[in-house]
Amino acid sequence: MARRPRQSPPLPEASEPPRIIGGDLRGRRLAHRPGGPTRPMKDRVRETLFDLLGTRVKGAVVIDLFAGTGALGFEALSRGAVRGVFVERHFPTADVLRWSARDLGVAERCSVIAGDALVWPRRMPELPRDGRWLVFVSPPWQLFLDRSADLADLVAAVIAAAPAESVVVVEADERFDPGLLPDSAAWETRAIPPAVLHFHGRLVS
Repeated sequence: MARRPRQSPPLPEASEPPRIIGGDLRGRRLAHRPGGPTRPMKDRVRETLFDLLGTRVKGAVVIDLFAGTGALGFEALSRGAVRGVFVERHFPTADVLRWSARDLGVAERCSVIAGDALVWPRRMPELPRDGRWLVFVSPPWQLFLDRSADLADLVAAVIAAAPAESVVVVEADERFDPGLLPDSAAWETRAIPPAVLHFHGRLVS
């Protein structure tokens, strides 16, 4: 009797190329390095996040800190953001971001900065000042425990520099104390397991 070929187990979500789930580029896949240092946000969490942001995305400049695959920034561009700035300290991953931008046909609207977002409070690069920002702060969750003060300084610097009507989104997990965020009373928190999303700025409009 012939033995059936053994089927490979399905890849976990973080090992699959992330896909854009809404907007003009819906269904397109991003370049991805399996086994690399990135942790793409789960589709369900990302979909809920953009539902909460609503029309705040359209016309915004998206700044994707700790960009990884760029899933958040490219999703925003797909949904009407006018420009994307991606910051990623891992140089090979930054190259993958540039590849995705070219493959998606949005390279002319994207800037990829290969560098450490945590140094921005000391030397923040020149960023667009026309229109509002949509800023994603989505580092490896362990950083919220290991470098909480540095992350708080980063978020404070971004809020201080951002134009009026901007929105800053911090993605952590349940171990993070949102009371450590600057201007802590101004944040709105939504738990979408396994993530916890913290919003500074007005949401759906």
